[in-house]
Amino acid sequence: MKRIGLLSDTHGFVHPEIPRIFSSCDEIWHAGDFGSLKVAEELNSIKPLRGVHGNIDGQEIRRIYPRFLRFHCEDADILVTHIGGYPDRYTPEVRPIIESGPPDVFISGHSHILKVMPDQRNQLLHINPGAAGKSGFHRVITMVRFSIDSKQIKDLEVVEFKRY
Repeated sequence: MKRIGLLSDTHGFVHPEIPRIFSSCDEIWHAGDFGSLKVAEELNSIKPLRGVHGNIDGQEIRRIYPRFLRFHCEDADILVTHIGGYPDRYTPEVRPIIESGPPDVFISGHSHILKVMPDQRNQLLHINPGAAGKSGFHRVITMVRFSIDSKQIKDLEVVEFKRY
C-alpha cells in the first residue's frame, strides 16, 4: 500500500503546511502548473515527486516533466496530465488515450476546481485536486491525500486552506 499526496496549480507557491500534510505520504504527485523549478525542488525534498508540466510552465520545467505521465503504482494504472477535461468531456488529446486503454485513475489539474468523480463508461476514477497556489479565481487552496492498495483507491481526504 502507498500513500499519495496530490496537488496541482501551485503557480510558484508551496504552502507552508505541505511538509506536515504530506509527511505520512510515500510520494507527491503534481498535476501541472508548478510555476517554477523551485517548487518542484522543494516538493521533491519532502517526498519523491512525480509530475507533469502545465500550460504556464516554462522550458526548464518542460524538460524535466512531460505533458503526459503514465505509470503503475502498486497494481493501479495511473495517467496524469494537466489539461484533461472530465468524464464525458475529455479533451481531444486525452479522449483517444482513455478510450484505447483506460487507466484505473486519471488525474488532471488546470481548472482550479477540486473534483473526484467516477467515469462509469471507462471504469476509472478521475481526480482533479483543485489549486494549491495563490494565483487564480479559487478562494480555497485544495490538495488531496489517498492510499493505493493493489488497484483500490482508499482513504481519500481533501485538505483545504483559506487562500491568503
